[in-house]
Amino acid sequence: MANQPSSYPILCASFNQDASLFAIGTRDGFRIFDSNNGRLCYERALGAFNIVEMLFSSNLVAIVGAGEQPSLSPRRLCLFNTMSGNALRELNFLTSILAVRMNRKRLIVLLQDKTYIYDINSLTILDTIDTVPNLKGICAFSPSLDGCFLALPASITKGSLLLYNVMELQLHCEIDAHLAPLSTMVLSSNGMYIATASEQGTIIRVHLVSEATKSYSFRRGSYPSTIFSLSFGQCSQVPEILVATSSSGSVHVFPLGFAINQSRRSGGFLGSIMLDSISDALDPAHHHIVHNAVPAGIKSYAVIRKVDRVADTSSSEIVACRATLAIITYNGYFQEYNLSLSNQNEFSRSLDCEFNLLTAIANNDVRL
Repeated sequence: MANQPSSYPILCASFNQDASLFAIGTRDGFRIFDSNNGRLCYERALGAFNIVEMLFSSNLVAIVGAGEQPSLSPRRLCLFNTMSGNALRELNFLTSILAVRMNRKRLIVLLQDKTYIYDINSLTILDTIDTVPNLKGICAFSPSLDGCFLALPASITKGSLLLYNVMELQLHCEIDAHLAPLSTMVLSSNGMYIATASEQGTIIRVHLVSEATKSYSFRRGSYPSTIFSLSFGQCSQVPEILVATSSSGSVHVFPLGFAINQSRRSGGFLGSIMLDSISDALDPAHHHIVHNAVPAGIKSYAVIRKVDRVADTSSSEIVACRATLAIITYNGYFQEYNLSLSNQNEFSRSLDCEFNLLTAIANNDVRL
């Protein structure tokens, strides 16, 4: 979520791999917050940053400048220690860095037409991937070491993507997801599912990574809209929920787990979906909307921080799930909603908190 228009006070926003922390980059520096209580944990006034990526709850942060100061080049990646306040290592590239992703074994660096895979401990280059021009830095990465996949656009004219296994350093598959070029995508935390949206923004598709061609689809709406972000809930198997933010200002909620389970009980409707057919979206009943969560047109980034499943004690069937939805708006606000979904298609939500990210004051007792 980097390279934002100059009108936004927030230049980038990111959550760490388990969504326990989030970071923002501004023209003054970067800040790290505790997702559980909104407390400002760390701030560093160094200048403008386009990328701030954390490694779980460690002191390691990958930062990339916005180029507004000579010392903060968009071609230089700095691995920064928030405890010592020192740069551990710097990597320089020939062109601007568009995205950075990390887990405990791999460091991924995206440029316009190349992607580098590093061993994060030695910073040895393990592989270099030549890509189609990717000016928006579109990618998806699953931090799990067991299903550690990286997804990159495969075309500039249609919505196809390549999936790489970055632990085994080999191409896994190619998926033709949409007719129009991709606008955003996300992998589930366990690497089992990938969700994609095209520049049209009307259909969101979910593919099972292992099978590559089996897809599930959700219709966001009939009119084109820019999808700003997609997020799965944390999961061990099937994600229970998928959310999308868009330029309409609404948050779209798709109960993926219930939809898949219900479709299997009713004869596998989802498995018979045809790509790009007019009927390849689930019934609108499987789609819920949080209207006007963000002012229309304001860029936003949302994640599902937590999902709690509620089981029927008599049958052990999951009858409801409760989720915590966190939203960062690029005009400077943080919101948190509590969502409730049932297998009877009942949906409720409540705004739990909202505060200004730019006016928060650090608590000196908090350390990463």
